[in-house]
Amino acid sequence: MDALLLPRNERRLRVDPPRMMPLAKLPVFFALEGRRVVVAGGSDACAWKAELLAACGAEVHVYAPPEEIGEACARLFEAGSSHPGGRFTHHREAWTKEAFAGAALAIADCEGDEDARSFFEAANAAGVPVNIIDKPVYCQFQFGSIVNRSPVIVAISTDGAAPILAQAIRRRIETLLPPVLKDWASLAQAIRDKVNARLKPGAARRAFWERFVDRAFQETPEEGVEMRLVAEMDRLAANRTDTGRVTLVGAGPGDAEHLTLKAVRALQAADVILFDGLVSDEVLELARREAKRLLVGKRGGRANCSHEDLNDMMVSWARAGKRVVRLQSGDPAIVGRSREEIARLEERGIAVDVVPGIAAASAMAARVCVPVGDRDHSDPISRWA
Repeated sequence: MDALLLPRNERRLRVDPPRMMPLAKLPVFFALEGRRVVVAGGSDACAWKAELLAACGAEVHVYAPPEEIGEACARLFEAGSSHPGGRFTHHREAWTKEAFAGAALAIADCEGDEDARSFFEAANAAGVPVNIIDKPVYCQFQFGSIVNRSPVIVAISTDGAAPILAQAIRRRIETLLPPVLKDWASLAQAIRDKVNARLKPGAARRAFWERFVDRAFQETPEEGVEMRLVAEMDRLAANRTDTGRVTLVGAGPGDAEHLTLKAVRALQAADVILFDGLVSDEVLELARREAKRLLVGKRGGRANCSHEDLNDMMVSWARAGKRVVRLQSGDPAIVGRSREEIARLEERGIAVDVVPGIAAASAMAARVCVPVGDRDHSDPISRWA
């Protein structure tokens, strides 16, 4: 953004709140198509891991003497060496150090710590990431509980603390993500190059993908949908505008769970977030990672942002083509100076909308289980309602 567009005191108001809370493990999606993977053991757990790896397109080499082959592995090998994704190769002997040559990953099911340590050290010596099933101390990576809408994939991990909890979370997510999401994700892959060719980075491209996402959760892609999407790209390109928009969002009383779905969507779409000092880190954690965040609330002991500067800031960012979220605690329509902010934006021809939040008074009444309009506790005037 051009420095001339920035309000005079923005530099000293800029803050760097944490964009990511601490992670127990880094979630990574590893490309395995055509890669060699070593699986040592013939247990049912090994069979599941082998099938999962083959589904990713891996060349899965299973090392297990015939007497160690369990029922699940036997069925896997009887079905044939090929898989819709990758391929299985059964080596009828125990693993050796040579097995790790050129491998991308190594997995084993070992009964004792001595066997686990030997496999772990051999894989490490070969520079191959290793996972020993049910032995976290010998695991350099973990398998999460998976929701498969490939190419949309969701993996859940509890860092080994509660696998049953991870499975319960997976079941909940399964109910939230419609199976048709797979078709929409595949369509997104198919049209991505066309979108990039027709729409430059910025408001028009973002608008296209946001409308695309809305459809993905509401309808099934029908015949001819790709042609209609291309026509929509062309319309957006022809009506291109450099002006962004501003959304006044109520953050509620502080608990992130009190946010409305519309508020979360606004945070996920924002380029710039101007937030009050009472907005919690848990609420900011739900925002788009790339969004610029500026603290504009008034608080004693530090430089404060005047309301005039705040209004100028919203206008400047919106005129630069950014999607701006003005994030306030409670409900912006009840407290704050939202009418003044809306008037300034409308005077400048900038689109603005309001996402209400739960007012602090309503939240407190709910917390103590007393309805706001309770005849025994509210203002006497309400007794005539």
